[in-house]
Amino acid sequence: MSTKLVKAAQPQVDLDATRERLGRMGLFRAAERLEDLMALAVKEQMSPHRLVDELLGEELSFREERRIRTSLKLSGLPTGQTLGNFDFAFQPAIERSRIETLATCQWIRENRTLLIQGPPGVGKSHLAVALAVRAVENGFGVVFFRLEELLTALRRDADLAPAKLRRRKYINVSLLIIDEVGFEPMSRQEASLFFRLVSYRYERGSILITTNKGIKDWPEILAGDEVLATAILDRLLHRSHVLDIKGRSYRLRDLERVATERT
Repeated sequence: MSTKLVKAAQPQVDLDATRERLGRMGLFRAAERLEDLMALAVKEQMSPHRLVDELLGEELSFREERRIRTSLKLSGLPTGQTLGNFDFAFQPAIERSRIETLATCQWIRENRTLLIQGPPGVGKSHLAVALAVRAVENGFGVVFFRLEELLTALRRDADLAPAKLRRRKYINVSLLIIDEVGFEPMSRQEASLFFRLVSYRYERGSILITTNKGIKDWPEILAGDEVLATAILDRLLHRSHVLDIKGRSYRLRDLERVATERT
């Protein structure tokens, strides 16, 4: 008597039910990609482990992209300024290797300060924003203020109790960016509030400051108070990085280019 080998029937997979379960677990990207990845798994004869890994990889990538988009939106950072579109060739005084080292964010992990100083138009704000974008990509909380905006917030919160003040984002975020320091001097009250901010964040969180003033000129920024300026700089410059940019203005270069094209 001959014996026939009967191949066991493959169980049917109900993709709709699987998609529903993934959705109920909050794995929406995995649910969206399930059918395509199942087809690819059959085509390439993927192992079950690899299929699961591919689904989880899709979900994790989607969540990370969403986290970065949300964090950038909440940070208040200007858009479109990255290290990729910074013109290092126009500012040869800036060591690209040093910027790439700062882009690893180790200085943020160590709660250090970064001071970027130089005349208007040399790319200080662009570098600050680009490094902040890299910080967001590395998982750090970031908030961006122009000095005028920050001083408004500090005046508003001047009478807050310390416990409530510490809940303010400019106090507890990993990286606080203060742009355009030095264009207008602070009042004595503003200088005192700025000192309070620096003291609260000292060795607890990083500060990135862009300024058109050299360190020796800081007393004139801080209501002419040399004692207060010394106290602030003592905290800011302890374990800090200082970038002193000397070069031509990008904005003047662009104006010269337009003028040349018109002639």
